[in-house]
Amino acid sequence: MMLNRKRVALLLLVIILLFHSSSGKKITYNVLSYGAKPDGKIDSTTAFLNAWAAACASTKSVMIYVPQGMFLLGSAAFWGQYCKNKDTTIKIDGTLVAPSDYRVIGNNGNWLKFERVNGLKISGGTFDGQGATLWDCKTSGKSCPAGATMFHVVVDGCQNAKLQNMKISASVNSPNTDGIHIEASSGVTILKTKIGTGDDCVSIGPGTSNLWIENVSCGPGHGISIGSLGWSMQEPGVQNVTVRTTTFRGTQNGLRIKTWARPSNGFVKGVLFQHSVMVNVRYPILIDQEYCPDQKNCPGQLSGVKIRDVTYQDIHGTSTSQVALNLACSKANPCQGIRLEDVNLTFKNQQAQALCSNAVGTSYGVNKPKSCL
Repeated sequence: MMLNRKRVALLLLVIILLFHSSSGKKITYNVLSYGAKPDGKIDSTTAFLNAWAAACASTKSVMIYVPQGMFLLGSAAFWGQYCKNKDTTIKIDGTLVAPSDYRVIGNNGNWLKFERVNGLKISGGTFDGQGATLWDCKTSGKSCPAGATMFHVVVDGCQNAKLQNMKISASVNSPNTDGIHIEASSGVTILKTKIGTGDDCVSIGPGTSNLWIENVSCGPGHGISIGSLGWSMQEPGVQNVTVRTTTFRGTQNGLRIKTWARPSNGFVKGVLFQHSVMVNVRYPILIDQEYCPDQKNCPGQLSGVKIRDVTYQDIHGTSTSQVALNLACSKANPCQGIRLEDVNLTFKNQQAQALCSNAVGTSYGVNKPKSCL
């Protein structure tokens, strides 16, 4: 899936699905046969929903085909609880376009949503969310719709989802435009993907486990972030996360774990950050357990999120701040089992600095800046 670099999503996709392999010829449902118009002007939402309903009624493997052209779609939810098959492919050769007036989607919360679907594969296509006018509204201080503004792709409540060969693009000045957000999901894989946006390239929320991220390029953006965690007292933790072979260019952060400075029973454990390249990144390695923007809802409190068993291995490149590694852990719950191995970060061709507070761990190999553990 690709997003147009000039005009991109308010909230591109919410995916609640399970991917499966399939064999044999699929029955094809062409959206043109259901009244879709490829001119980018006539609303094709009903046509797409009707094609989906017809495909769901089949007991055999099916394909919904979107030919070349531009298809205008309003907010649409594709529900799978009544689908008779568990092998559906949506093949897109054209472009799906959101309404240019963000008020059409308004507070619906999503542009396109797939929910309670088993065995769904989405292949190809460009998704143009036309988010520029909404970004202008949000940066102007005006009252803007609260919905459909925070993420491009959301994976929520999923098992064994795979996102591969994606390109997500938004303006560096677009607020609250995370590229991919994952939460309450297990077994998610993200491969060979390029993300440039105004917020996190990948954000990892509560209840995420067994996540694998590999060959991801980030920039511009706020890096790959576990968090923000710990807003709620009762919150599921994040565990078994691997982030490897990544590149960050001109981003605010590289590899970040962020928690609210609030009481919580949440946790982060079993994280491996491996083989990352930093190119002029402001904060290449960051644990921030003092997050309390504008000193609201959390002043004077300490993070209850417990962080342990986090490894940084072969992380190298350049920082635009002298403190290239900052582990600011909670006074109430110091980080445990932090491991630094062959970390090599420089600041303007000079020696960078490492700061650690309330962090316990070990160092191996050659680490520059010198380990503060």
